[in-house]
Amino acid sequence: MNMKNKVKLKNIEESQEKISTGLSGLAGEYFVAAELSRKGYMASIMLRNTKGIDILAANSTATATAAIQVKTNQGAQKSWILNKKCEDFVESNFFYVFVNLETDSKYPDFHIVPAEIVAKFIREDYQGWLDTPGKKGQKRNDTTMRKFHDRDNLYLGRWDLLLLDQNPI
Repeated sequence: MNMKNKVKLKNIEESQEKISTGLSGLAGEYFVAAELSRKGYMASIMLRNTKGIDILAANSTATATAAIQVKTNQGAQKSWILNKKCEDFVESNFFYVFVNLETDSKYPDFHIVPAEIVAKFIREDYQGWLDTPGKKGQKRNDTTMRKFHDRDNLYLGRWDLLLLDQNPI
């Protein structure tokens, strides 16, 4: 592809409008369920009133399971918005799958992270933000918003962390 076509493609991708947060979240859940199924696991998308769990996943013999919360973003950033309650989700079989819907022409990126790692990260990251003065040197106000990021792609494609291939103890 020559430079002129690359610039054209980049301009088309940049001009794509983002879909609503609700639709992008739903798309993320279906992408995760599809990817789990593609990898040979069973994946069941939960009803909206299931607290904190979007997908239940299991291996083909149902001897290993994982509860999954899906968080989806759009664009090139590798960060996702969470809330303070996520600091308390630390069960050993609870995971986050952070989905990045960068463009319509690219398959999503999946960042699979155990809940205890997310809880520790957002707690420490938030405290660091709170301890850092604002733009005008002022003390920052407490908020329930938290942010997780995986800029170094440490968890990109790490489906193995779900431990669905392990034998039960």
